[in-house]
Amino acid sequence: MSFIEYLKINGDLLPFPDSYEVSLSSVESDSSGETEAGTKQHDVVRQGVVDISVSFTVTATWLKRLTFWSKQDKLTVQYFDTDSLSLKETEMYITGFKAKLEQDTSYKGLWTVEFTLKEF
Repeated sequence: MSFIEYLKINGDLLPFPDSYEVSLSSVESDSSGETEAGTKQHDVVRQGVVDISVSFTVTATWLKRLTFWSKQDKLTVQYFDTDSLSLKETEMYITGFKAKLEQDTSYKGLWTVEFTLKEF
C-alpha cells in the first residue's frame, strides 16, 4: 500500500502532515465592490488561488529545513490538488510559520511545525 504524496517543496517530499487544509479564493479587480446604485459588482480576475494550511510533527532535521524554506521569497511547490486528485506544481511562499517543542529528546527534540503556503 502506498501513501499519497501531499507536498513537495523544491523537489523534496515532505513528511506525512498531521493536518492539510486547502483553501481556494478569487482575486477581484479594483472595480469590484458596491456601485453608486447600491448593487454589488463582482469582477473576478483570477479564480482558484491556493492557500494550504499544514502542520507536521518533525525532528530537528526537518525543523531546520522547514525554517530555512520559511525565509525564502519563492518556493516551487507540488501540492495535492483537490480538483485533479494528483500533484500540481505552482510557486508559493510561506507565512505564519510556528514551531513548538513537543518533547525534549537526545536528538534536539520533537517539534510541531505549522504554516500556510500561499500561491502567487
